[in-house]
Order: sequence, then C-alpha cells, then structure tokens
Amino acid sequence: MPETAQYVDPRRWKALIFIALAQLMVVLDATIVNIALPSAQADLGISDGNRQWVITAYALAFGGLLLFGGRIADLWGRKQTFLVGLVGFAAASAIGGAAVNTGMLLGARALQGVFGALLAPSALSLLAVMFTDPKERAKAFGVFGAIAGGGGAVGLILGGVLTEYLDWRWTFFVNIPFAIIAAVGAIAVIREPVESHNSSRLDIPGVLLASTGLVALVYGFTRAESDGWSAGPTVGLFVAAAVLLIAFLIVESRVKAPLLPLRVVANRNRGGVYASLGLAIIGMFGLFLFLTYYMQVVKGYSPVRTGFAFLPMVAGMITGSTQIGARLMTRVPARLLMGPGFLVASVGMLLLTQIDLDTSYPALILPAFLLLGLGMGTAFMPAMSLATHGVEPRDAGVASAMVNTSQQVGGAIGTALLNTIAASATTEYAKSHAAAASSRKALELQSMVHGYTSAIWWAVGILVLAAVIAITMVKAGQQENGGAVAGSGDGAAEDAIPVMVH
Repeated sequence: MPETAQYVDPRRWKALIFIALAQLMVVLDATIVNIALPSAQADLGISDGNRQWVITAYALAFGGLLLFGGRIADLWGRKQTFLVGLVGFAAASAIGGAAVNTGMLLGARALQGVFGALLAPSALSLLAVMFTDPKERAKAFGVFGAIAGGGGAVGLILGGVLTEYLDWRWTFFVNIPFAIIAAVGAIAVIREPVESHNSSRLDIPGVLLASTGLVALVYGFTRAESDGWSAGPTVGLFVAAAVLLIAFLIVESRVKAPLLPLRVVANRNRGGVYASLGLAIIGMFGLFLFLTYYMQVVKGYSPVRTGFAFLPMVAGMITGSTQIGARLMTRVPARLLMGPGFLVASVGMLLLTQIDLDTSYPALILPAFLLLGLGMGTAFMPAMSLATHGVEPRDAGVASAMVNTSQQVGGAIGTALLNTIAASATTEYAKSHAAAASSRKALELQSMVHGYTSAIWWAVGILVLAAVIAITMVKAGQQENGGAVAGSGDGAAEDAIPVMVH
C-alpha cells in the first residue's frame, strides 16, 4: 500500500479550546434550564401540562436529528457544520431568552435541539480527525470526556446562580458569548483535513426513518413518565419507534450511501461503547434529578447551594478523565478503565441509597459524589475516544453522532424509567405508613426519600450492567494507533487492526 505522512495541524491544541467550549455549551443546556424552569413558568404563565415541553421540545429535536447532523458533518465538512451549529444555537438561545409567551419559548428550545444536533457530532468528530497521535489523543479526549461527564453538573451550578441572582432568561443568554468566542476561535484555528470529507449523496429515506424513529422513541419515554407505561399513546409510540427503526436498519443494509453505515455499529468495540455509555447515562440522569430535588425540597438548600453541592462530582470527573483515564489509555486496554470506572461509580451510587431526612452531606453525600465523579470520568474518557477510534475519516461524523445518540436516548430512558420507579415507591410508602405518621409533612418527605432511594438502587444495578458490558464486549487493546483501522470498513475483522493512512 502506498504510504503518505499524516499532516499534523500545529494549531490543534488551540482548536481543542474552542471545540471544548462549544461542547460545554451543549452539555450545559441539558441541565441549566431545569433549575430555571419554575421561574420561567411563573413569568410566562406556562401551564403545568405544557411545562414538560420546555425540556421535551429540546430532547426530541436533538435526539431525533443527531444521526442526520453527524452525516451532514461528514458531507459538508465538520468545520462548516460546527460553525453553522454554533451560530444557529446562539440565535435560538437569544430567541429563548427574549421569549414573551409559551409558544416562543418552546419554538426556541426546539431550534436549540436542531442546531445542537449539528454541533455535538461535528465537535467530537473534529477531535477524531485532528488528533491521531495516541498520547495527544488521550489528552484531548480526557478534556472532552470530562466536559461530557461533568457538564451537566456544572449546568446545575450555573443555572442556580443565574436564576437566583439575575433572571431565568440568562440561562439562555449565557450561550451567546460561549458561541461567539467558539465561532471566532474556530474560524481562526481549526483546519479540517480535506481527505476526511465524504462525497456521497445524502440518504434521504434513512434520514426520515431514523429521525422519526428516534423522535417516537424519545417521546415514548416522555409519555411513559407522565401517562404510564401501559397507556395507549405510550405503547403506540414504542411500537412505531420499533417499526421505523427496524425499517431504517433494513434500508441502511441495502442503499449505496447509507446515513448510518452498519460497519460503524457492527464493530464489537464500538457497539460495546455505545451500549455501556447509554446505560451509564440512564443512571446518571436519574441521579441529577433526584439529588436536586432531595437537596432543595428535603434538605432546604437554595438553588445556588444545590449547584455547588455537585462541585465535588465535577472535580472527580475532571480528575478521573484527565489524570487517570488519559494517563492510562495508551497503557491498558479500554475495558480495564471502563469496567472498573463504572463499578467505582456504582459504589458511589450505592452510598446514596442510604440517604435519609437528616443525612450529613460531608459524611455520606460528599464521598458518594467523589466516587461517582472519579468512576464516571475514568470510564467516559476512553469510551469517548474508542467510539471514534479506528473509524474511517468519512464516517467520523456519524460515529460521533452515535455517541451522542446513545447518551440522549439514555437520558430520556433514565428520566422516565427512574422517575416512574420513584413515583410508584413514593405512593406505596405513603399509603402503608399513613397511620403511623407523626405529621403529614414528615410522611410526605419520608415517602419522597424512600422513592428516591428505590430508584437509586435501580441505578446501581444499571451501572453494574454497564461495567459488565464494557468488560465483556470491548476487546480493543490500549489505543496505540490513531489512524484509520480496518475495523470500521466493510468486511473488516471484528477487532480493530491498525493500518497505514493513505
């Protein structure tokens, strides 16, 4: 095979700063609006029935269009898609911050989801094609993994500060300076390798089937949370999602230029990464939700204090990602970081099953948060890198989109599943302990905590399952080669085999 030296961009580390900033903006948005929602609802007169759509409109657009966004990045070029995503996300945020009624706010949230679906996969795929040296790749993905894992908690902090000291509208306006800085920096320093573009035509049937199927799936879990798992609309959405996604896979196996080349997901290592990441996010999303309510409602923390209570978890994630995962990724197989990482996180989650009305933050919640952060940071870092490692450059965008899709769908499942479990356990506890309760308020709080701990037990099991999948399915060795590998191509071996880049 003819060989050519790989071009190494001298400005790649500066580019990382702006790519990471854009990723932080997208991840923050998943949680920053949650804390501001009660204030926005009161200000705009949003009904209780429409309140959930502030979250759902974003989730549906973002989750449904991620694969489309990933393929657009491969076709248009990742830098161009990245810039379009940034500008669009900033514009949608400005509309959301200036919203004067419910419709305007919901429309802005949906637009944020659309442009986020362009921005997120293009950001990750830019890293995949710019950082090919294994040690440099480890450091770059260490930063990216820390942001992906800890950004949600940072969003809770920032959302609390902005809502309490300024106004809920600033949870939208804050995205604008992020986007401007990232866009100006990207224009100046990002140079995408030309050979990484994909000149194939866009798979329109695949776009329609994947987008409608993912929207039906995410919306199905949203309806399950509000209407119940056996409700007609919920079941109908799940059936529709299954039919659409099966049809999508059939189409993808037959078209010449598929939206999602099956070679990307058929690889054993990437399949294991997508599955274990999705499961881990199921557990983590439930944790953010329950612990936020626990600290504000049960413990009486302010929004700002609640946000800062999550800081040790963020610190743990940064440490696990940059100091453990990044340092060991080129020395040990990914499964020996991902599996133990998820298990350490499950131990932290296990501690949180012991929370009660008078639980001490320093004695129990703090060490639990540190273990969760260290474990998830250590696991996320090699997972993010391995998900795009060995993918042909033409498929980097869609492989990156699959990472985000597994996280987004995992978040929707986690919120619905664990919320349903918590609500059911809360109701049962309240009924069985009503006669012996000293006061109605005490019974209400104790029932709430019982519901949270019941759901957290499920989250422990889910994290253990994520660890088992990572250890058994991910067979790649340490990431010694940053170039393309046969594992992403047609007819490739099950595990990645390094070859020279042409």
